[in-house]
Amino acid sequence: MLYEGKNKMVGYRIYVNLFCVGLVIGIFVLNIGKRLLVENTTLLDEYTLYQMKYMTVDCNALFWYVFRRRIFALLIVLILSTTYLGLVICRGAVIWYGFSAGIFLATLIIRYGLKGILLAGVSIFPQYILYVPAMIMLLSWCEVLFRGIYCRNGEEVVENKKTAMARAGKVFLIIVVMAVGCLLESYVNPYILQGFLKIF
Repeated sequence: MLYEGKNKMVGYRIYVNLFCVGLVIGIFVLNIGKRLLVENTTLLDEYTLYQMKYMTVDCNALFWYVFRRRIFALLIVLILSTTYLGLVICRGAVIWYGFSAGIFLATLIIRYGLKGILLAGVSIFPQYILYVPAMIMLLSWCEVLFRGIYCRNGEEVVENKKTAMARAGKVFLIIVVMAVGCLLESYVNPYILQGFLKIF
């Protein structure tokens, strides 16, 4: 059986810490360069939000766009986790997600104050209720896979058919959860966001 260590929740606590590090770095970078990144650009400005408020959303096109991007990122992480850089890729991805979240949140706060926090929450609801656990499961699975390949300490790895099917089933579950998240992002979130912007 692949190496899993003593704790099946591989890296969960580390992932939270790394996400927070990325978040802080993102907020810091945005504040340092806010004149260049916010004040002199149209990034999430009032005109952009006004356009979003009244735009017509093609939910089908949005779904396939979002689905391709999410699944492509998922497959890249899965594939790279089998290389020597697998652990770096997994943890680097968490820092990047935290960094992106920090940039996004800081931009909205600088532009709109406390209302920006509400806008940030509405912008990721409800899809991130599924995206977050799916990504945690994915990164944990990838780290287990990496350790099973490269951190065996000379131990022979034996994986029976049942274990292999269980692992494949977990990947399938992650993909399904991500796909449902894409449906929510494409068919539900645009209407929630537009409704919120009308009273923003």
